[in-house]
Amino acid sequence: MNNIEMIDVRSSTIRSIGYDYVEEILVVEFKNRSIYEYYNVSEMIFQNFLDARSKGTYLGKHIRDKYKYKRIK
Repeated sequence: MNNIEMIDVRSSTIRSIGYDYVEEILVVEFKNRSIYEYYNVSEMIFQNFLDARSKGTYLGKHIRDKYKYKRIK
């Protein structure tokens, strides 16, 4: 998660999200302070996630079960 700018978002479950444009890694920090990395996520998916009215719903429908991920904290 080195040098990835995290962006605070309005969500009941998600604290912030960030994106590594070179490695295509999406980073999601939840309100409970757990942090997950999602791999091979396109920039378009990241932008759509940022723009989504409900971040939790978007994560559940378009990211969570569609990309490999790892809990890093």
